[in-house]
Amino acid sequence: MGMLALLAALAAALGLQGLLLGRWALRGVRVERSFSASACHAGDAIEMVETIENGKRLPVPWLRLEAMLPAGLLFRGTGQMSISSGSIYQNHASLFTLPPRVRIIRRHAAVCASRGVWHMGTATMTGGDLFGLFAASIKVELPWRLVVYPELAGLERLPESWLRWQGELEVRRWVAEDPFVTSGVRDYAPGDAMNRIHWKASARSAGLQVHRYGHTANPRAMLLLNVEESETMWGRVNDAEGLEEALRCAAASAAELLHRGLGAGFAHNAMLAEEAAGLPNRVEPGYGGLALEPLLEAMAAVAPQARVPFHELLRQEADRQEQGAGGERLDYLLITAHESARVREAAERLSALGHGVTIVRPPSADGRKRRREPA
Repeated sequence: MGMLALLAALAAALGLQGLLLGRWALRGVRVERSFSASACHAGDAIEMVETIENGKRLPVPWLRLEAMLPAGLLFRGTGQMSISSGSIYQNHASLFTLPPRVRIIRRHAAVCASRGVWHMGTATMTGGDLFGLFAASIKVELPWRLVVYPELAGLERLPESWLRWQGELEVRRWVAEDPFVTSGVRDYAPGDAMNRIHWKASARSAGLQVHRYGHTANPRAMLLLNVEESETMWGRVNDAEGLEEALRCAAASAAELLHRGLGAGFAHNAMLAEEAAGLPNRVEPGYGGLALEPLLEAMAAVAPQARVPFHELLRQEADRQEQGAGGERLDYLLITAHESARVREAAERLSALGHGVTIVRPPSADGRKRRREPA
């Protein structure tokens, strides 16, 4: 009888601790996750902060926290968690004990290794009693979006054709005069039109004076990226690193144009990444530092797969201009690895509408060409 009573008491104790510590293990337990930035460039270091709080008077003997995070986040010092990495996502699992009424803050340093738009939505939290008799599991909503812009390549990495185009754009800014902007008067010179004479100033100075015009409005550039490697390409891009290098240079080019006070826009013929739903595939040219973020967001959303042929994108641009949606003159930089007859025809149509059109090779294409050329 004594042994049976002891066994019954042990069974009751095990059942009670199972109910108190196992079945109700997750009551009063909260988890929060945040990042030190909502947007950054590829290669930047960020910090992920997890806050786990047990608000009840009973401990949690063991708590397992699992979450699926993008594979592009490279974590440093992973001693607190187990990581199983795949090509797109990585599974993070942590196991620890929570004393009663305690808050734990864990900081994880990570590097954003690749460009993209990443959504992190849920985590699975599982807790149980001392002997694993009872366990409870719930999904926790931890919504967070991280936009990783392309790395800004230095100007020294831009191909010569890109630099030459930017230089010509900068020079033209100071060459053409704008008759609607006056900046004073100057002496008459042979060849000046009679309607430029400033008669009041001429009367005061006893010599012919003409209006001095200001310079034309800052040129507006539109960077159009073609992700097709050839006219017959179908499906995904094979040279993923070549696409990334093209985006790095496009980001650097746009940033430099805006820094110099010129306008810059961006469009592409690629699919949008699944996580980037809602982001535009075309950004109108803007001015100043505030215009850079929408451009970089659009570049971050580019997926390595063509959405429409490049000549179709150019046709859509020409249609917009003919309908008057584009406004003033644009300078188009066509970043394309191939120049088919249909691409050239569409580019000539834009040029006939009065817009500047320059075709350049992506950096990867230039590099392959140089490697094929004999020394």
